[in-house]
Amino acid sequence: MTDTSTRPADPGASRPTTDSLTIGSHEVGPDSPPFIIAEMSGNHDGSLDKALEIVRMAADAGAHAIKLQTYTADTITIDVDTPDFRLSSGHELWGSRRLYELYEEAHTPWEWHEPVFELARDLGILAFSSPFDPTAVEFLDGLDVPVFKVASSEIVDLPLIRHVASKGKPVIISTGMASVGEIAAALDAAHGTGNDQVMLLSCTVSYPADPAASNLRGIPVMREAFGVPVGLSDHTMGIGAAVASVAFGSCLVEKHVTMSREGGGVDSAFSLEPHELAALRRETEVAWKALGQPRIGARAAEREGLRFRRSLFVVEDVRAGDLVTSANVRSIRPAGGLAPDDFGQVEGRAFRQDAAKGTPMSWDLV
Repeated sequence: MTDTSTRPADPGASRPTTDSLTIGSHEVGPDSPPFIIAEMSGNHDGSLDKALEIVRMAADAGAHAIKLQTYTADTITIDVDTPDFRLSSGHELWGSRRLYELYEEAHTPWEWHEPVFELARDLGILAFSSPFDPTAVEFLDGLDVPVFKVASSEIVDLPLIRHVASKGKPVIISTGMASVGEIAAALDAAHGTGNDQVMLLSCTVSYPADPAASNLRGIPVMREAFGVPVGLSDHTMGIGAAVASVAFGSCLVEKHVTMSREGGGVDSAFSLEPHELAALRRETEVAWKALGQPRIGARAAEREGLRFRRSLFVVEDVRAGDLVTSANVRSIRPAGGLAPDDFGQVEGRAFRQDAAKGTPMSWDLV
């Protein structure tokens, strides 16, 4: 469902636009419930059995897809111990850790991908990954992943984005830390390969992220500026920010998941547990259904309620010639009589005919 019109993202720029894209058998866009991705990351904690358990949990919780990250310590960085290759000492989760050691711990062995993907297929959910170098792109393409994800830090690696997009599959690009110009360049790199099945994820690269930094109001701005679907890659605690994002047009939510935050895993501290993932799937769909249409007025579901609005009724038996008073005509439920505000116009006037208690007040009666 690609709209081949163009929309400028910045002065002088134009690119293909699309309202939705197809991932596997799922349409991802404003006309479909939010697509939920369970990000395993390193929460397998070095155990294939635990990785498979997370896949089963994601399927049971109703996630549409499970996602891995495909790299080794040597493909994402180098084994050097200088300040440039260490996280800051004040980092909340991984203070002063060497990048190489962290990635050694967190990486998913490539030989695990096939059994993880096979189990996901058996359970009826999609499985894919974020590649971090060209060898990972080729490896994942060989496993016939239905979509590729480009991580936030890789948005500036335009050759990698071109390589990913050249495979002709949908591409999801996270935009954490990126400027408007960097996002535009990444989209141009992907679209330049002839691939127009590209979407963006709003993201805050902080672990865990402060909800105040989520900037959800930027989601519709991003969608309007770049003319592609926009979702949320969320690192906040809980599901509040993710559910709220749906109100701003987010059509996809990615959250890290774990079997237990107390059970370890490098990302477990800000990951969802099974019951929370199930709540995410349920509540984002509720939020999407609640969006409705940009109109004000009675809904079809309120038809019965309209019958029980207040109106003027005769509330005691009256005879022709009796005067209308507040004792014999009042504003009550249901509807069917004159409007309550019309009482001032009928008060003191004489009934033309007998009227029984429960008769809706009308102009014909006075």
